[in-house]
Amino acid sequence: MNEDIQFILDSTKEAMDNAIKHLEKQFVNIRAGKASPSMLGSVMVDYYGSQTPLSQVANVNTPDGRTITVQPWEKSMLQEIERGIAYANLGFNPMNNGETIIINVPPLTEERRRNLAKQAKAEAEDAKVSIRTARKDANNDIKKLEDVSEDLMKNAEIDVQQMTDNYVKKADSLFDMKEKEIMTV
Repeated sequence: MNEDIQFILDSTKEAMDNAIKHLEKQFVNIRAGKASPSMLGSVMVDYYGSQTPLSQVANVNTPDGRTITVQPWEKSMLQEIERGIAYANLGFNPMNNGETIIINVPPLTEERRRNLAKQAKAEAEDAKVSIRTARKDANNDIKKLEDVSEDLMKNAEIDVQQMTDNYVKKADSLFDMKEKEIMTV
């Protein structure tokens, strides 16, 4: 196979891999009713004047499926951590007992589950758009190649289409699993 075509196929695969990785990362941020330390992954705290991820100033644990505890490494950080959690607008109501911050994760309502499923669907669609964009770019790059036979170009386009189909299937199956996780009470 022509090395230009191989390069295009490799970079297309990388772009599609990145779309799937991004989708997985977005799905981690969509909660499914069970408490998890990753729910506070987006929380930033003002640590001596600089915005720092919560995980770098405190231990975040889940003693059970409905509770998240945040144990700061410095007691003076309790107020800042509470502020950071409120500012992140995650819908949590942190309680400070003077030593740790306790967050009770409320069970999801049916309406909230449906909204989260819609959000997950939108993320999956975004991933599929990225995958199809990578396909379009690859096909354009293949057409621009000179001194490559028409058969090689056709075969490369077929390879790109198969790759696209596989990655779209992957995005759909990730969404199906996430939707099932969200809708399970």
